[in-house]
Amino acid sequence: MRTDRGGGGNKARALVTFLTVSVLSGALAAGLVIPFAGLAGVGSEKVVETVQTLPRELEIDPVAVRSRILAADGTLIATLYEQNRVPVSLSYINPIMRKAIVAIEDSRFYEHGALDLKGTLRAMLRNQSEGEVQQGGSSITQQYVKLSLVEKAKTAEERRRATAVTYERKLTELRYAIAVESQYSKDQILERYLNVVNFGDGTYGVQAAAQHYFRTSAKNLTLPQAALLAGLVKNPTGYDPTNNMARAKARRDVVLRRMLELRVISLHQANTALKAPVIDPARVLKVPNGCASSRYPFYCEYVVSKLLQNPALGPTVKDRDHYLKTGGLTVTTSLDRRMQKAAQASINEHTKRKDSAIAAITIVQPGTGLVKAMVQSKQYGKGAYQTAYNYNVEKSYPGGFGGFQNGSTMKAFTIAAAISKGIPLDYRINSPQQINLSGKRFRTCTGWTRDPDYTPQNSTRGGNITLVEAARYSTNTYFLQLSQRVGLCPIAKTAQALGMYNGQTLEPLDQVISMTLGVGYVTPLMLSNAYATFAARGKYCKPLLVASVEDKSRRPIDTPGIECKQVLRPEVADGVNRVLSAVMEPGGTGGRLNFGNWDLAGKTGTIQENKAVWYAGYAPNLAGAAVVADANLPYTNLMYRHTLDGRDISDPTGSGTAGPLWQTAMQGALEGMPLRRFVAPTATVSSGDRTNLPPVNGMNPDEAEDALRQAGYDVVISDDRVDSPENEGTVAYTDPRSHEGAPEGSLVTIYLSNGQN
Repeated sequence: MRTDRGGGGNKARALVTFLTVSVLSGALAAGLVIPFAGLAGVGSEKVVETVQTLPRELEIDPVAVRSRILAADGTLIATLYEQNRVPVSLSYINPIMRKAIVAIEDSRFYEHGALDLKGTLRAMLRNQSEGEVQQGGSSITQQYVKLSLVEKAKTAEERRRATAVTYERKLTELRYAIAVESQYSKDQILERYLNVVNFGDGTYGVQAAAQHYFRTSAKNLTLPQAALLAGLVKNPTGYDPTNNMARAKARRDVVLRRMLELRVISLHQANTALKAPVIDPARVLKVPNGCASSRYPFYCEYVVSKLLQNPALGPTVKDRDHYLKTGGLTVTTSLDRRMQKAAQASINEHTKRKDSAIAAITIVQPGTGLVKAMVQSKQYGKGAYQTAYNYNVEKSYPGGFGGFQNGSTMKAFTIAAAISKGIPLDYRINSPQQINLSGKRFRTCTGWTRDPDYTPQNSTRGGNITLVEAARYSTNTYFLQLSQRVGLCPIAKTAQALGMYNGQTLEPLDQVISMTLGVGYVTPLMLSNAYATFAARGKYCKPLLVASVEDKSRRPIDTPGIECKQVLRPEVADGVNRVLSAVMEPGGTGGRLNFGNWDLAGKTGTIQENKAVWYAGYAPNLAGAAVVADANLPYTNLMYRHTLDGRDISDPTGSGTAGPLWQTAMQGALEGMPLRRFVAPTATVSSGDRTNLPPVNGMNPDEAEDALRQAGYDVVISDDRVDSPENEGTVAYTDPRSHEGAPEGSLVTIYLSNGQN
């Protein structure tokens, strides 16, 4: 026993001797005490060297603040954060909270400098007796420095150094604490400390903690609430009331008794607070983090993907992601909750959770590109009948599915290309039930293409019909012949100008002879926005989900806004609107989908083997696209073992299967909006811009081809010989006929006579 007592005395004397030597040697200066040197094998010379090399100012990074994503009306869609924090000024924090934290963490905070010498000496003696660091004796300023260094750490090694239980780390904190005390007032330090400190259960800063545990604000905290939060700082996990209510109460009561001891509160206040409940578990407010917790998870994730493409948020995707979760940003989106509700109601009405087929709908505002609604039948998640795929968008981020072939909705772009070339709305083409296009040449942007074995047919009415009639009935053989005459290049360029591309590869759509019947992989967002261009009289706008971004000080951050350009002449779009409105007239493939007094236009789409069916349509105010498809690989026919709305799909069609989804969504979305009308097409568009072809009947093929080319037409000579009174091998007739005329640049097919009447 005597040896133990002697050893303790020797250690104490050594400690006093060291402090004296430290002061004399200059290691104790400007309020900086070197409290732990020599207790862990660190010599005084090393200590002095360490202190002298430390920076004299601490560069403090802004604290991480949670960001918010809002709907167009300001309603919260999602919260994103690495740390759940809402900074507030000291004046917004109830004085009782300030008193509680000072009482338990640093009761002499307003009396000492960067270091509380009494507290440090007390900690030194405890650490010396234990042989290791057990108490830091850190002031609030030192704690703030430590928290700031942790916040600044960008690597695991930097975080390790910022939290290492070493004397070197304490020296660093002390040097920086002096700098902080010279830079800021005590109130400023306390404010910063209360906004950065961890209060447990994922909350950082007193405001977020007040909201989380008590559904109140830092301004309205009561004494027992303040005492609980102040007690959490020492061990945010261990004293977390959501983990251990009894331990949290015991710690809270320690704070209350310390406040009583310091005469911060009266005995009556203390006794009343000691009897108060710790928390009401039912009122603990969880702040959801990330899009997975959003009411609109797919829309939210797509918004985030667009934000991560914005260089204004950082030089790299990693930097942008960090800033998005720590910068306290306010992101306002284009989401219209009323329209979203209408679209979701359509999904709820026409689908069931266990359906094997998927359904998706996107609604866009013409003239702005604002994406107003985006819904799908599969809910977000990893469970049964759930998915992480967004079926409405391109495959440009991990959640994008990448679309489906769009079927006859592609005919709209053939119509636009034809009208642009001057083809009239009453343009007739003989369109049989089946047509042989094997080996027929179709001009592309780079040359010609053909299919050696292609004999397409109609699923609806054919005959010698006009452009309007062909659209009404969705006559395949008409549009194939029309696309041959117009050329695939104008169709492809029109589609590209309206934002159409392959949703899987992001490449332009393939120029194949069946292009007008559907090509590539197209998304509901892409198609609805393209059709919105027709509604906006040829003005194409890039799809826009992020309307604005503001930093935590509500200053705007540069972000792409509404970006529109005229890609079709208004009169051409008016002509398209007239043709596609016929689809929704009685007898049209979309005739059953008409509603109200709206001017409506649209187009059905069914891809080969019924792997997907579409309906895309619009009013002057809104455009929408709905798809029903097999989303499993390999894709299969929807008629075989697939269900929608809990029933087997026996006859999948664009009008009967996807159409009702579009109709219900659009009818609800348009409700209450002003009634607008399409502009009637001009006489020039209706009658076309065509001239008579030079008469070539009876000529030899070379002479006829030369005459037609000189007149400004593209020419092909059919391999098929036809009955005609003309001499064998001479021109029997052309398609189109000479008296029918054709716009300049059109394809004219020469048919040669077989010499038989």
